Order: sequence, then structure tokens, then C-alpha cells
Amino acid sequence: MGESVKLDVYKIDGSTTGEQIALPKGVFEIEPNDHAIWLAVKAEMANRRQGTVSTKNRANVRGGGRKPWRQKGRGTARAGSIRSPLWVGGGRTFGPMPRSYSIKVPKRMSRLARKSALSYKAKEKNIQIVEDFSFESPKTKMMYEVLKHLQLDTTKTLLLISQANRSIWLAGRNLPSLSVKEATSFSTYDVLNAKKLLIQKNALKKINEVLGK
Repeated sequence: MGESVKLDVYKIDGSTTGEQIALPKGVFEIEPNDHAIWLAVKAEMANRRQGTVSTKNRANVRGGGRKPWRQKGRGTARAGSIRSPLWVGGGRTFGPMPRSYSIKVPKRMSRLARKSALSYKAKEKNIQIVEDFSFESPKTKMMYEVLKHLQLDTTKTLLLISQANRSIWLAGRNLPSLSVKEATSFSTYDVLNAKKLLIQKNALKKINEVLGK
């Protein structure tokens, strides 16, 4: 068994702290499972669909309580209701109705998918560790400066933080190339949708606690 990959820990000014931290092998160095990744992404995309489209069939359209004309003797086709789908203003035949598109993925499969996505990022050397930081006030400029010092200002980046931090989230929400997620709640799609992963030092421990079981 080889040694775990060790990465430098960076300060928010772009310099290194002199410390190196090892990526947990059970999370960042597994054999990726492409099917698990596909299933997790498919489920997330499906769960985003609202499924609230609706149309009225002939039972839901107002009116049409009586027969328009007698059955025989008029020389025209028989008709039972003015709300027939054949008539203007009638109900729609086989129209879309409200439904749920949700797909449930087993927890073990979801965990495997996230570990697989992280392992791909580790193989590509697209993971960077940064010291824990926060802002006294949520300024977008301050977050941009952090990314610029780390040479990530023009790269699509996913920042994983150790716990909910409103100032970091507010500072980063207006940067189109940045997404901010908690280390315990990111998805497989979040990882794949980013070019680089920027992980706070303590967030790495949280990831190992959740996925390293």
C-alpha cells in the first residue's frame, strides 16, 4: 500500500503555512465507481424537476352537463357533451398531470458516489487545502481577493467549509465561478460541476467523518 497523498495547506494570502496534510485514503483514493456517480447525478437532476404541470381532461372542464342535440334525426354526428376533446373548449386527451420525478438513492450508494467523485478530483490533482477562515463582514471583494491569491479567481471552484458560515456564503454568492457548500452536505454533482476543490482544513476532517465510515 502506498502512502497517502499529502497536500500543502495554504493561507488566504496565497502563501503556504509550512504544514502538509494527508488526504484520507478511504475517501480520496478509492477505485471510482462510474455507475454510482451516474445514478447519484441522475437522481439529483430528477429531484430538481417540479412535476407541477397540469391540464384539464373532460371531467375537469366546466359545462357540458346536457346532450347538445338528440341522438338521431339531425343528419349530423352524435354528440354527448360540448366538453368532448373533439370540440373547441373541450378537455384534453392524455394531457400531462402532476407527478413526482424523485429518485431515491441508497445511502451507501450515495456515499460511494461522492467518494468516487472526490477520488477523481484527487487523481486529477484538482484539490487544494486552505486554512480555516471567515469574514467579519460579508464582502464579495474579500472573497474575490482570497480566490485571486490562490489563483482560483478564474476557475470554477467548489469551496467546502467545516460548518455553516453566513458571512462566507454571502461573500461568495455573487461570484459566478464559486460555489460554497458545507462539508457534510455537498453532492456528487457539486464536485463534478467544479474544476477545483478548495477545502478548509477542518472541513477535511468533517468529510472523513461522514464518508470515511
